[in-house]
Amino acid sequence: MLAYAGGMSGTSATTGEATADHEDLAFDVFARACPSRGTLEHVTGRWGGLTLGALYEGSLRFNELRRRVDGVSEKMLSQTLHALERDGLVHREAQPTNPPRVDYELTPLGRRVAERLLALIHCVEGAMDDVLAARSAYDARRPA
Repeated sequence: MLAYAGGMSGTSATTGEATADHEDLAFDVFARACPSRGTLEHVTGRWGGLTLGALYEGSLRFNELRRRVDGVSEKMLSQTLHALERDGLVHREAQPTNPPRVDYELTPLGRRVAERLLALIHCVEGAMDDVLAARSAYDARRPA
C-alpha cells in the first residue's frame, strides 16, 4: 500500500491549533500531490455527490441511477461510477443474466461519505430562500 507523508501534523489549516480529528492523519487534501485530493474531487464533483446521494437510498441499476440523477449523460455517469468504485465508495455487481444486469450500491465507506454529503445537501436546500435573496440583492447592486 502506498503511504503519503504530507499530513497536516495535527494543526488546523486555518488557526494553527491542534485538532483531534487531524492529529494522526497521513493525508492532506490541501497538498497538491496528496491522493486524497482526487477522491475529494470524485466525491464533490458535479455528478459524484449526486450519485452517492442517490445510491444512499438503496441499490440501483445503471438506468435507474441515470433517471434519478437527472441531467447526467450515460458517459459521465459511467465515468463517475468507475471513479467511485475505484475509490472504494461504490460496489458494482454484474448479474449473470440475459440481458446482463448490473447493480450499484454504496460500500460501508461510501455510506459514511454519503451521509455527510446528504447533510450538506439538506443544509443547502434548507437555505435556498436565503441564497436566492442574497443573489437578488447582489444582482441589484451590480450594473447591468
